[in-house]
Amino acid sequence: MNILNHYKNIKQEVKKYSSNIPVNLIVVTKGRSLEDIRDIINVGHVHFGENRAQEGISKWSNILKLNAYIKLHFIGKLQTNKVLDVVKYFSFIHSLDNEKLALKISNEEKNLKKTLHHFIQVNLGEESQKSGILKQDLSRFINYCKNDLKLNIIGLMCLPPINEDSQKYFKELRQLAYENNLKELSMGMSNDYISAIQNGSTYVRVGSAIFK
Repeated sequence: MNILNHYKNIKQEVKKYSSNIPVNLIVVTKGRSLEDIRDIINVGHVHFGENRAQEGISKWSNILKLNAYIKLHFIGKLQTNKVLDVVKYFSFIHSLDNEKLALKISNEEKNLKKTLHHFIQVNLGEESQKSGILKQDLSRFINYCKNDLKLNIIGLMCLPPINEDSQKYFKELRQLAYENNLKELSMGMSNDYISAIQNGSTYVRVGSAIFK
């Protein structure tokens, strides 16, 4: 089975389980060549994800000029020295996780007169090796981003702890989004995207299930 068939099967699965809410499939293309993803681009897919700024820009800059409808999602850890490049080329950031980064993004958006869509990454498992805002700090951070910096915060993102039941964390993130009046949820990857959709995800990030 080729990549395009895998992609079509995932699309059908997403549609099957998202009857109540629209769910956006982000095709994660980190480490993949243009040859790998060309067929998916050619069928008009909109949302693609990268987790490294330079790799994403070198891969997509020319494609974006020819296909203005394509939306690039930055889904990795974002360093402040890469913010200008990401704001220039990407439409979504899924990993907003600290005040210094938020301020840098706000300044670059103003300079470029561009508004991105942002997800705040929440560290639900309170894992020291992972980035993300802790639950108890979330409301304050949302207020800072939205009211002080005027960032377009659309939702929350999480990476559940490995080897634990993702569903527990999906439910928790959904509740946090509801409490903070945020409508979008970025949760679910190749191994758990169906569970994520069943628990309210509106953006799923799928790579390895397509490029296998």
